[in-house]
Amino acid sequence: MAQSPNPSKLSFSSTFTLKPLPRLHPNLTLPTKPPPYFKTLSSISPPPPDSKPTTSKALNLISLLRAIPDWSDRIKERGMQQSRALYNHEKWVQHRSSLRHVRHVLSSLQSRVILSLVPPVLAFTLVAVAIASYNTAVDLCCLPGFFPVLRASSLPYQLTAPALALLLVFRTEASYSRFQEGRKAWTKVIAGANDFASQVISGVENSSDESTKTALLHYIMAFPVALKCHVMYGSDIGRDLQNLLEVDDLAVVLNSKHRPRCIIEFISQTLKVLNLEESKRTMLESNISCFHEGIGVCEQLMGIPIPLSYTRLKSRFLVLWHLTLPIILWDDCHWMVVPATFISAASLFCIEEVCISSGVIPVT
Repeated sequence: MAQSPNPSKLSFSSTFTLKPLPRLHPNLTLPTKPPPYFKTLSSISPPPPDSKPTTSKALNLISLLRAIPDWSDRIKERGMQQSRALYNHEKWVQHRSSLRHVRHVLSSLQSRVILSLVPPVLAFTLVAVAIASYNTAVDLCCLPGFFPVLRASSLPYQLTAPALALLLVFRTEASYSRFQEGRKAWTKVIAGANDFASQVISGVENSSDESTKTALLHYIMAFPVALKCHVMYGSDIGRDLQNLLEVDDLAVVLNSKHRPRCIIEFISQTLKVLNLEESKRTMLESNISCFHEGIGVCEQLMGIPIPLSYTRLKSRFLVLWHLTLPIILWDDCHWMVVPATFISAASLFCIEEVCISSGVIPVT
């Protein structure tokens, strides 16, 4: 074998050539290495796979429990929006009739006050049924011996009953006072509008102002309607004023932020257009103050309820009273606690509901 002349050195042969790579098909793609999988570390654990069904079940349960209160509220609100006609001689004769008690009992299922009592009365009656069932199961040894019978002394109820009675009496008096104040304010607005219209009819005698006079009378008649819609929830002012105002005026009123004051502005502008003596114009403009006063009183009654702390105290008192009533009466009544709780809840919550309903402004 021939030896290299310089064995200590390495040399690369110049005859070494790279082998050509095989030509790939144009549609062929090389396999790529899959990207590394990074696990996200978080303090919040992913939701369980069955979280959505659980949430839907909870929502369905809540909607089911709210079905009766929502139905009761809809009936109550529809009753609040009904028109209240003034009494005449025939209505007073019917109101004084000896058969009024029979008529009132027969129409109980049509009363919005009674129908609004269904949720609370039903809830407390069911609580009484549950407590009576539990105590019966304990008495019959259907439960382990360490379960106690739910009973208590009636002395706390005897001591707190006068306080509950005073709370209801004060609430009734306050609600009736608000009703009286609203009735007086509304009567003053109606009387002021009638007086204002009479002065316009008798004071504007120029035949050239006949169309302006007619428009002014329509504005005066429209003000009580606009004020009624302003203080009553769910009123359709467009429907109520469509026969009193022109289309352009009605559009301006509907687009205004305060519709009764918009009607007052129409009245003021119309008075300036009339050809009147300054003394007559001043006398007519003085009637507008009655409208401003009516707006102030109605908005005050609507925006400032009876102190909320008092209302909440009475509500909590009634709830705690009826939740513990079956426990207090168990030793004396046993299963009669169910009708006793029903009668007590229906009576006391009826007074509460009447107080809430009578606090609105009596508009007709």
